[in-house]
Amino acid sequence: MNIATLLNALPGAVAQGLIWGIMAIGVYITFKILDIADLTVDGTMCTGGAVFIMLTLHGMGMVPALLCAFGAGLLAGLATGLLHTFCGIPAILAGILTQLALYSVNLRILGGSNQAINVDKYPLLVSLRYLQDVIKGTRSVLQYPILVVAIFVALIVMLLYWFFGTELGCSLRATGANSNMARAQGINTSFGKVLGLMLSNGLVALCSALLAQYNGFADVNMGRGSIVIGLAAVIIGDVLFSKLFRNFALQLVGVAIGAIIYYIVYQVVMWLGLKTDDMKLITAVIVAVFLAIPYWKGKYFSKPVKRGAVKNA
Repeated sequence: MNIATLLNALPGAVAQGLIWGIMAIGVYITFKILDIADLTVDGTMCTGGAVFIMLTLHGMGMVPALLCAFGAGLLAGLATGLLHTFCGIPAILAGILTQLALYSVNLRILGGSNQAINVDKYPLLVSLRYLQDVIKGTRSVLQYPILVVAIFVALIVMLLYWFFGTELGCSLRATGANSNMARAQGINTSFGKVLGLMLSNGLVALCSALLAQYNGFADVNMGRGSIVIGLAAVIIGDVLFSKLFRNFALQLVGVAIGAIIYYIVYQVVMWLGLKTDDMKLITAVIVAVFLAIPYWKGKYFSKPVKRGAVKNA
């Protein structure tokens, strides 16, 4: 095992982790803010990339194609939201149904096969080849994927920080915190859930579009298991930075950092010689450990309360 091999692979891991950090922020909205386990993500994670690749291949510019990918994610979230609120289907089952339907939709978008895009022919925002070119010195540092995606993540965090500070954004947070109390205050919780699911899946689709650019192709299976990666990033960020990052914007940054940590761990595992087939098992172990840390900390490492310390009034 050559340490130089690992060091050479780390920039790619950081770039990919930042891209997946956008998806993790989307998962954070449903999982942490709305308190909904949304499994639509596995389908939406392909939809955004498929829409972007096909529109780019048909001559659409990069920015409109990204916006269309984001819009496709909004529609996927809308479908899940309506199944949950209008049809009364539990959120987790609504997400599974939408995810199942999206597999066929994604196949139709891609024309039944993987679609590749040539980075030399089309203007792209990020690409694995750009990463290598900047390291070689043949491309401007302004096109360095880590820098570009970091700016992208910063803009998303700022927009979300602004949005969740508005009256509408606060109503979403109230809906997730206590839906009964939110309804008592006159908040339309059904609308809030639908809007939150739309926003979450829009960000996931946007991440998918960036990932398709980075990899140079879209694959109908590219979203398989992505919800686990998103949850891993959210949990890692929460466990490591919850005490440090009290501000909402910093919490979102912590989620993105959690995705970077996940992909660095992934790269280390690959460097150690383990098979890629074992990554699902390793991811499950990572998530389980980080979920258990708060419990272990509270049970085994907290100071016991002395009897008689609390006096009756």
